[in-house]
Amino acid sequence: MSDYAFYAAMLRFVARKTEAGDARITAMMDSLTQAADEIETAGSVSVTAEALELTARAFAGVAAFLQKQILPEVVASANAAGEAQVRWAIETAMTAVNTLLARAAEPDGQSVTLRLGTPPA
Repeated sequence: MSDYAFYAAMLRFVARKTEAGDARITAMMDSLTQAADEIETAGSVSVTAEALELTARAFAGVAAFLQKQILPEVVASANAAGEAQVRWAIETAMTAVNTLLARAAEPDGQSVTLRLGTPPA
């Protein structure tokens, strides 16, 4: 099992639970599923230049969902290990958002590989 299995599971959960209201949302959820697969096997995710903004929006949605819906429940249950994982996941998602949007804003806007930090113990 990958050190990032918990994070990949969170990404897949959000992708499954999000209603596919239109093609753009479906594409964002597909990007999360693809990211989860790559993260679980390689501890990183590659994003093409064409998908930078879309994938950034998807990771922003993950961070928002975790912060609003999951973190309060984990804190209320006094689950220290779970809280560390959720906080790490939120921080990691927001770091991805920042990196992807910064790359998208560059004139050449090339693809990027996101390498994840050390997960909580």
